[in-house]
This record gives sequence, C-alpha cells and structure tokens, in this order.
Amino acid sequence: MADLMKGKRGLVMGVANERSIAWGIASALAAEGAELAFSYQGEAFGKRVEPLAASVGSDFLVDVDVTNDDSLDACFAALKSRWGQMDFLIHAIAFSDKNELTGRFINTTRGNFQNSLNISCFSFIDVAARAANLMTEGGSLITLTFQGSNRVSPNYNVMGVAKAALESATRYLANDLGPQGIRVNAISPGPMKTLAGAAIGGARATFRHTEANAPLRANATLETIGGTAVWLCSPYGAATTGEVIHVDGGYHVLGFPQAENL
Repeated sequence: MADLMKGKRGLVMGVANERSIAWGIASALAAEGAELAFSYQGEAFGKRVEPLAASVGSDFLVDVDVTNDDSLDACFAALKSRWGQMDFLIHAIAFSDKNELTGRFINTTRGNFQNSLNISCFSFIDVAARAANLMTEGGSLITLTFQGSNRVSPNYNVMGVAKAALESATRYLANDLGPQGIRVNAISPGPMKTLAGAAIGGARATFRHTEANAPLRANATLETIGGTAVWLCSPYGAATTGEVIHVDGGYHVLGFPQAENL
C-alpha cells in the first residue's frame, strides 16, 4: 500500500530529530501519500526539522510557540492560506523541567506543574480548536501519551498527571468534535529512546525492563507507532474515537513482571 493517505493534508507538531516519535509518524503518513506541514519552535529545532521535512517532499515549516496565541493564530492562518482545509493533526508536544523528572513527585513545584500542564495538555485542546475550523470534511487529531498517566512510573512525576489530563481531554474533545466527523485519539507507546524520553530519570533501565517483560518481549518502534497513526488517520479509522491505543508490546496488561524476572 502506498496511497492510504493520498490527497490528505496535515500538520505534524513535535519533531525534534530523526528519532522522534513524531518523525516516525510523519514518515509513515508520507509513505502513504500524505502531504505534510511541520511546526517547530525556535531556530535550532528549525534547522533539524528542515532536512527531514525535505526528505518527505515538504517545504511547509512554521515556527510555533504553543504558549503564545498570536503564534498559534499565525500558524493556522498559514495553513488556511496554503491549503484551505486540512485532514489531520499530530500533536507530539510535551515539556517539564527535567530536574523534576527524577526523585519524588511530591517535590513538584507550582511553576513547573502549571507549565507542564499548559504545554503537555492544554496545547492539544488549543490546537484542536483551531484545527477543527479547517477540518471541513472531517478529520483526525492524534496526541501522544504514556502509561504513567494511570500507573505510577518512577521519576515520571508531574508528566504522569499531565498525561492523565491529556487522556481525559482526548475523550472530551472526541465528544465535542464527533458531530463534525473529527476523530480524536491518543497513542500510548512504551518507553522510547527519544530526546524527550532521555530526560526522564532511569530511562535506560525502564526501557530494558519493559523490553524484557512485555508479552511480545519488545518495545515499540517508530514504524509500529507510525503505522498505528496511519490507521487512525485513514478511512480504516473512521469509527474509532476517544481511545487510548497502546503500542507497547502489551506491557500495559501486566500486573507483575514475567516469572523469570521476579
């Protein structure tokens, strides 16, 4: 297959480098014929994203600060000017002070809590409202979450709370936007070797643990996550909304580690 997304256009937010989950999704969508735009924040990230975008035939890059209304307005004005309408949006944006992604959750500061929830959760609501105005023929909104939203994951701390809020927002947005034919879903990969994942204390040990104990004895890959996103954005995902789709080798079903690892 190479045309599941032919004629479809969408924005990918959150590519940092070639190991980003957002890039895995972008690559899979492009391989199925989608036309892509990319957002980035700041010149340094722009320089990283530009050659990646070019490799999938895109010259549509927009500098966006999701905490700034004017910046977001300019982004979606550019999308409307160039495309008129859009079909999907990938939200792969999250942030927390890495100094608070280690140790105890109880030590979370007010400022970092507010900033983490604003960037990691509210930004999805904010872009969804803008994107929905351009999804005149229906569409798909996808965000990224993690199992630390509903089970304690050491060092994940405030990000677990932010992801719990994000998953709840996904359900509420799915209900709001369903009458417009817009599906809203979250993908929940297991631990990944990404720039964002590396900021969490004990990331390497967590990656090894899940790989050794997941029913499939494997962590997710960029290709499997990308394929899941293609399904959700394509006509095959037309009846799926409000879901958290786990792409983690089955680790989320476990109550204990495998017997040989107890």
